[in-house]
Amino acid sequence: MTQPFTVAFDPVAFHLGPLQIHWYGLMYLGGFLGAWLMAEYRRRQGRLPVTKDALGDLVFYAMMGVIVGGRIWYMLFYADIHWIWKDPLALFRVWDGGMSFHGGLLGVLTAGLWWSRRHAMHFFDTVDFVAPLVPIGLGLGRLGNFINGELWGKPSDVSWAMLFPNAHSADVDWAAAHPQWQAALAQFGGLPRHPSQLYEMLLEGVVMFTVLFLVSLKPRPRYLVSGLFGLMYGCFRFGVEFVRVPDPQLGYLAWGWLTMGQIQSLPLILIGVVLLVMARQAPTLRLYTVSMPGKE
Repeated sequence: MTQPFTVAFDPVAFHLGPLQIHWYGLMYLGGFLGAWLMAEYRRRQGRLPVTKDALGDLVFYAMMGVIVGGRIWYMLFYADIHWIWKDPLALFRVWDGGMSFHGGLLGVLTAGLWWSRRHAMHFFDTVDFVAPLVPIGLGLGRLGNFINGELWGKPSDVSWAMLFPNAHSADVDWAAAHPQWQAALAQFGGLPRHPSQLYEMLLEGVVMFTVLFLVSLKPRPRYLVSGLFGLMYGCFRFGVEFVRVPDPQLGYLAWGWLTMGQIQSLPLILIGVVLLVMARQAPTLRLYTVSMPGKE
C-alpha cells in the first residue's frame, strides 16, 4: 500500500491581531451566508410571499436555532450528563466543540414554526422553502470536520484511505486488538482510515443540495421537498455511520454496530416517508409575484 494522504491542516485559517480565526468557524459563516443568499434568490423567484426583511428574520432565527439547538442536543445526548449538576456552564462553552445536527434541525424547525405563525404561513410551506438551503451548511460543516481532522472513519485498506494524526491513540488501540493492522501502524505511524467526513460532505452536502435544488425549481406539492430532505439525510447518515467511528464516550449502543447517530436518523427516515405519502394528496404551491404590493 502506498503512503496515504495525511490530514494535518492547521485549524487556524488566519489571525486578526490576537484573535485566531478557525476554519471551522469560517465554515459555519459560509454556510449561513450561502443559505441567506440562496434564500433571497428563491424569494425573488416567488417561492415565499414575504418581504426581504421578513426573510432576514427567518434566516436569523434559523441561525440561532442551529446554534442553540445543536449545542443543547449535543450536551444532552453526547456529553457526560453529569455536567448538568457538576458544571452547568459547560453548556455555553461552545468553543470547546460539540454540536449535533439533529438538535440543530430541531432548533431550525422550532424557529420556523414560530416565524410561520407570526407571518400567517403554513409551517410546511416554510420548511419546504428552507430545506434546499440546509445542505449548504451541512457540506461546509463536514469540510470543517475534515480540516480539523476529527470524526474520522474506521481503518481501511481502500486506495483513498487517509491518515489522521489526531487518531493516533485510537490507531494504537485498534492495532493492539487487531494484529493484522500492526504492519500498517509500523509502516505509516498510523492507520489509514475512511475519510468519512468527505463522504458526508458529498452525500449530505453536494448530493442533497443538487437533488433538492433541482426538484424545487418547479412548484411542487406541499411536504414533497421536506420529505425528500428527511429521507435522504436519514439514509445517508445511517449508511455512513457504518464506516465512521462513533463518539468514544458512547461507542456502539447495540449489536456491535448501532450508533447514536443511526438511532437519531431513523425518525427522519420515517418522517420523510410519511411526508412523501402526504404530498400525493397535498396542493401544489404556486409561485408568487415578488413585486405584488406589500411583498417587496
